[in-house]
Amino acid sequence: MSFKRNSIRAALIIGGAAILVAGCGTDTDSTHTDHSSAPMSVTSTSLPASSVAQHNSADVMFNQMMIPHHAQAVTMAALVATRTSNEKVRRLASAIKAAQQPEIDQMTARLRAWGQPTELAEHGGHRMTGMISEDEMAQLTSARDTAFDRLWLQMMVRHHEGAVTMANAVLTDGTDPDTRKLASAIKVAQQAEIKQMTALLGQ
Repeated sequence: MSFKRNSIRAALIIGGAAILVAGCGTDTDSTHTDHSSAPMSVTSTSLPASSVAQHNSADVMFNQMMIPHHAQAVTMAALVATRTSNEKVRRLASAIKAAQQPEIDQMTARLRAWGQPTELAEHGGHRMTGMISEDEMAQLTSARDTAFDRLWLQMMVRHHEGAVTMANAVLTDGTDPDTRKLASAIKVAQQAEIKQMTALLGQ
């Protein structure tokens, strides 16, 4: 009888312990669920903010100023075909035109996506470095052969240096990733072309 009573008592203790363990497991699971759901609500609230395009006035200004700056380089490049037979100058001009026209299209599309004007106000008080004056452009247009080559290279070096200065400014002050990526590419390409043109001037 004593053995049977002890067995019953042991069974009751084991059963009670099992119920307690099951109860603890349920509490732990519910607590776990509550904690895991909290971060999800925080994440969903922050998503719209992270999806907003980040750009500032420096980005807008760079794109607005670089469009006419590039356009002048394309115009200068177009003069080469009918004014010199220098193959090195002709190849360089073709490369400049091929690179800069798509960049103009890219910057124009970006400004439109931002709802910004694609042209600067005529008297906006902003000066684009390296731009060629109307008198200089007339002088370049009337030149031919070796005289044209020298003028064109000298002016394009100055023009490229202006573009590098503008690229450095937006790399310092801009926040738009695509604009900064373009500025970096312009800087690298035009610094390489400056070296190439400087070498041609020394020949």
